[in-house]
Amino acid sequence: MARSSQPKPVTLDKKIVYVTGLPRSGSTLLCQLLGMHPKIYSPQHSSPLAPTLTGIRSNLSSNPFLLSQLDVDFDLVYQRMLNGHRGFLNGWFNEAAEKVVVDKNRLWLRIIETVAALDPDFQMIVCVRDLRQVFGSVEAQHQRTLLIDFVDNMPAASPYQRADQLFGDDGVIGAPLKSLQFLQDLPESFRQRVSYVEFDALVSNPIGTMNVLYDWLGMKSHMFDPDNLETRPHESDSHYRYKFRHATRDHIAAPTVHELPPRVEQEIMTNFGWYYELFYPDRLTAD
Repeated sequence: MARSSQPKPVTLDKKIVYVTGLPRSGSTLLCQLLGMHPKIYSPQHSSPLAPTLTGIRSNLSSNPFLLSQLDVDFDLVYQRMLNGHRGFLNGWFNEAAEKVVVDKNRLWLRIIETVAALDPDFQMIVCVRDLRQVFGSVEAQHQRTLLIDFVDNMPAASPYQRADQLFGDDGVIGAPLKSLQFLQDLPESFRQRVSYVEFDALVSNPIGTMNVLYDWLGMKSHMFDPDNLETRPHESDSHYRYKFRHATRDHIAAPTVHELPPRVEQEIMTNFGWYYELFYPDRLTAD
């Protein structure tokens, strides 16, 4: 019997909803609400899946045996690599009976082109929020944990210095911001597969916001009581030294509005004008 010259392509067993975006922008609440839908499996914790896939890619890219096989039959070996990545995705969600699964990590947005290669029909949800309130939320939590350093030993000298590092290209806020800016340069076919969930809308109108999202996902709406939510143990906060808490609550409440030092607020608005033009154009004129 003749052997096939090409391996059979592996397809994904589940529809994966990739949740990503800015810190302190409602991804924990969003995953909690998604998990209440009877047709959706949502672990509600940040997942190591995205960095694991990038680690696999990095390992294979520097593997001399694999590189030599690519020299011999590139198409065959590359399909094996694609099958291997998709097989890993299938194995990762093997316990889920539901056909729709949620995976949350801020790295998904940064590797969106890789996501598209592995999952051409992908749908990605990006959580956004007014950047001033993102920093204000982090700063408020820092004031409650002053005796604990940030995970990167960031100096605690002043709010301005903390903002400067957090919004840097590799900062906890700045890195996903750069990925979000990069997304605007990708073809329309990518951008159509991304849905933005704005934090204030999610909190003030959770049912309406989720119904729009369910429709975008091609799913039936699911009613829930914002004052009586299902809760589960949340993920470990020690990884980020308790500066980015992930508590889940049994109800949705209006968030605290944080006041920032004027210089910090002005520089955020100036340096990230593109972000406000994209998501909050009314606040540019109002401020």
